[in-house]
Amino acid sequence: MAVKGLIGWFASNHVTANLLMSFLLLAGVLTALSIKVEIVPEVSLDMISVTVKYPGASPSEVEASVVREIEERVAGLEGVKRIYSTAREGLGSVRIEVLEGFDVRQLLDEVKSEVEQITTFPEEAERPVVKEMARSREVINVALYGEVSEEVLKTLAERVKDGITRLPGVTQAELFGVREREIHIEVSEEALKRYGLTLGQVAEAVRRGSLDLPAGSIKASDREILIRAKGRRYYADRYRDLVIVARPDGSRVTLGEMPPLRRASRMWTSWPASWANRLRSSRSGA
Repeated sequence: MAVKGLIGWFASNHVTANLLMSFLLLAGVLTALSIKVEIVPEVSLDMISVTVKYPGASPSEVEASVVREIEERVAGLEGVKRIYSTAREGLGSVRIEVLEGFDVRQLLDEVKSEVEQITTFPEEAERPVVKEMARSREVINVALYGEVSEEVLKTLAERVKDGITRLPGVTQAELFGVREREIHIEVSEEALKRYGLTLGQVAEAVRRGSLDLPAGSIKASDREILIRAKGRRYYADRYRDLVIVARPDGSRVTLGEMPPLRRASRMWTSWPASWANRLRSSRSGA
């Protein structure tokens, strides 16, 4: 009876019924226009990452002096579901899974606060990077191919990547299918015996002699300027004058006295399609 009465009332009040219908249609149009539309949405993973670079440190050193310190500070925070940690050469990473329904931004602020209070990081360690993890879908793949050397192809691919990154709406562009350049230092057993050295001593001298180290910061009124000591060597010739050991009599043994040094590429762990460098581009906007 209530439904029939309502229909009957609208049937006898045409103006009111038309006004109500017009209002509903207008509200629907305005709502549709205000809804955020993303073709490739950025999806939150409910994860927070803390990354600390520790140049030259072994995985065990990273674990003991960086990773464990972070774990101890964040383990007791409300909203933490699970902690995943990774320690590898020169880098420590801690991923924090957030409890379902908990405010990720709130936990992010708390994690930042706790990590900033850690004063026991090694002096050589860089400032921690704390951020919320999100997944962006890739929108395009670009393959770059040519009858040129791998070095030339890599240089051209990096230029293309820089150009794609500057396009409106593109948040990230990655270059893959490229081998990283390496410097191979080969020391013969005969050379080690001649100078009374061990392979470990040579490796330690190379590690110490090719580091970019943080040297503090200068605080200005509106910003903070980080200072770094640039000591990393990128070319084989730069290693030749590296001192391996200094004798009490003042004599020195340099790496250049031990043959040979050569520049090479890292071994392939997978084979790129058609020997091409490829670019992966992603974005998080509409």
